[in-house]
Order: sequence, then C-alpha cells, then structure tokens
Amino acid sequence: MGGGRRKSCFFCKSKVDEVDYKNVNELRRYVSEKGKIRSRRISGACRRHQRQVAVAVKRARELALLPYVGDK
Repeated sequence: MGGGRRKSCFFCKSKVDEVDYKNVNELRRYVSEKGKIRSRRISGACRRHQRQVAVAVKRARELALLPYVGDK
C-alpha cells in the first residue's frame, strides 16, 4: 500500500528552534491554495514544528499577514 519514504522536517534540517509568524514566505508552503493548514502527512514537518506552524499561521492570519481563505 503506502511504503513511501518519510519526508524529513524542513525546520529540523535547517536547525530552526521557533517558527516565526512574520516569515510569511516560509508559512505559505504549509498553507493550501484554499487557505487550509496542510497536515503533517503532506507537509512533512515533525510533530513539534507542525504545532508551531499551526500557531504561527493562525497568528499571521490574525495580523492580516496571511489570508483566512484562498482565492476563488
């Protein structure tokens, strides 16, 4: 069935401790075209960084750095 190789976490590879909500270009990779936060399975982030990404995306949305919904 599955059997594909696990993606390694981008943040662990680049030795990032905290995901920054102001780094919008980085966060765009973890948000779909419709504006949804991509799951760990798709994004390839580890559990710790995926949680930080979710918080950072929500913060960026709150401050109008990222849209809540994508373009139609």
